[in-house]
Amino acid sequence: MSRLITPALVALDADLGADASSVVAALAGRVAEAGRATSADALAADVMAREATSATGLPGGIAIPHCRSEAVTEATLAFARLEPRADFGAPDGGADLVFLIAAPAGGDSDHLKLLSTLARALVRSEFTDALRAASSDDEVVALVEDVVSPQPVATPAAEGAAEAATSTPAAPATEGNPVRIVAVTACPTGIAHTYMAADSLVQAGERAGVDLQVETQGSSGARPLSSATIAGADAVIFATDVGVKDASRFAGKPVIVSGVKRAINEPDTMVSEAVAAAADPSAKRVDGVAAAQADESSSQQGLGLKLRQWLLTGVSYMIPFVAAGGLLIALGFLLAGYDINGTGQDIAKANSLWDLPAAGQHALFGSALMTYLGALLFALGAWAFGFLVPALAGYIAYAIADRPGIAPGFVMGFLANEIGAGFLGGIVGGLLAGLIAHWIAKREAPRWLAGLMPVVIIPLVTTVVAGLLMLLVLGKPIADFSAGLTDKLNGMTGGSLILLGVILGAMMGFDLGGPVNKAAYVFATTGLTAEAIASGGAEVKIMAAVMIAGMVPPLAMALSTAVRSTLYTEAEKENGKAAWLLGAAFISEGAIPFAAADPLRVIPSMMLGSATAGAISMGAGVTLAAPHGGIFVLFAVDHVLWFLVALVVGTLVSAASVTLLKSLRTEKDSSEFEHVYTRVPVDA
Repeated sequence: MSRLITPALVALDADLGADASSVVAALAGRVAEAGRATSADALAADVMAREATSATGLPGGIAIPHCRSEAVTEATLAFARLEPRADFGAPDGGADLVFLIAAPAGGDSDHLKLLSTLARALVRSEFTDALRAASSDDEVVALVEDVVSPQPVATPAAEGAAEAATSTPAAPATEGNPVRIVAVTACPTGIAHTYMAADSLVQAGERAGVDLQVETQGSSGARPLSSATIAGADAVIFATDVGVKDASRFAGKPVIVSGVKRAINEPDTMVSEAVAAAADPSAKRVDGVAAAQADESSSQQGLGLKLRQWLLTGVSYMIPFVAAGGLLIALGFLLAGYDINGTGQDIAKANSLWDLPAAGQHALFGSALMTYLGALLFALGAWAFGFLVPALAGYIAYAIADRPGIAPGFVMGFLANEIGAGFLGGIVGGLLAGLIAHWIAKREAPRWLAGLMPVVIIPLVTTVVAGLLMLLVLGKPIADFSAGLTDKLNGMTGGSLILLGVILGAMMGFDLGGPVNKAAYVFATTGLTAEAIASGGAEVKIMAAVMIAGMVPPLAMALSTAVRSTLYTEAEKENGKAAWLLGAAFISEGAIPFAAADPLRVIPSMMLGSATAGAISMGAGVTLAAPHGGIFVLFAVDHVLWFLVALVVGTLVSAASVTLLKSLRTEKDSSEFEHVYTRVPVDA
């Protein structure tokens, strides 16, 4: 195993800029120069994308920007001791100790464990004090290697090591027995915050005289607590930014729920809250279907926020079905022509190549063999699309009620397809199934029935109740509305179609991957059915307009930084280089760093260019049979020339707008400086 850190990856007392992006860009450059990453820009972009989800600054002047990245070739640490400090979003100010933790996308567990060990060492003051006192790069390397060497760590409880299966449950808390608390920590990346939170909680437990054990659900795998340990616990802490795996193991326990960073910043407070909950009969409890998060956050999150989270969960699981199905259908049309017909069963059961229709328009080769292969790909794509609405509904229900909601949700999605209610019916059915399953799960069940609840009773009752409601009450109105919406879309021509392109384009450019952007994208992908692709209807025009509009913002910012580089910081110029590829691949998030730094100028400019691109695409009748990929799926585009025209014009409009607005700001700042300067007396 190669060394995680070398002297070339260390920068002592360096001035790398005052913000996170500039420091990350500098450290990513060192990683690339050391031959451990294929692209500094790509690595920096991945780190900043992770930073956008949750700032990595920690109390005490520490920051641990980190990510998994395809650009990283081997697990690496880069370290900077900064002078002056840089802002990484910590509550107590800037950071002077910064570790960039770069893990390969498919990193092995040994390296990930070492990276996690380093993160845990950062909560120990003796280690951070030694880093601040180090006088050379080699000394820093030695300090780091000492803590990441594969030796047993000092706090085995934080590993969540499982006790033997024969262990007996611990005695309940009494005057002679300390309170027993179990905790689960997990962050989206699972490299750093997961383990730092674990150690922070363990140390807080030691200070409070509490027996606290932690299960870390990180990149190197979960270290599950034993059933005996859980059974003997008086309270539970869930410090996670993602769902708790197998949360039903903790059913009935008093619970404290928070994000992972609170466990790092306020571990003593969380332990005190858990101790209080253990003695409070009215404290919130884990209900057996991981609903504790929703219960705890109900006082802090409105219904709108929770609804958005449920829907986005369903969408995230649905998109792979859309992507696979759309690309397979597009490939099928490419090989066999757009007028290939017959059901999937007919194509798959054909006795010979000659049982299939002749190659249609746009067929790539026109041969019987290619027609047969194209027909098979079309059938696979159509079948994949058949799971689109069931997956959407199933995972919406899962987001609400955990595993007991999956089966009823999938059934409601299939039902929505069968009655013609489409994706709107899938959304309603998924919400209905999830809410009913969640409500049933919260009911008290006799002990003899509790084991059957999540696997039999809840799915059965939920499917019956939600199914009857869909069939007898909700299904027909939703199906009629969906049919009317489809007819309205297909009936759009001229100005109304262009107006729709403007609206969808502006939505794509507004929050660059946020809820409004995702709403437009979901509207497009859910209409991308096999029938719509075959007919070339309004749905595939909408998909084209949405993708082009989403490609515009990062490309526009890349162009602006290249044309007027003096308007941007060094970090922004580096982000601009990465934005070329991000925009070409339809990753709107590539423009987020620019929008975050200057929203009043960047966001309106992005909306203007994206709206222009959407209007041109709609007006020209561009169609697209793939839900993602940008310029890499041009084979799935009809009217390729107009696709490129819309993309180029939209990019130019946004780039010109943002450049002009930033130039006016610069001139205004300069004139104000000159005005102030001329008012200073000569003898001042």
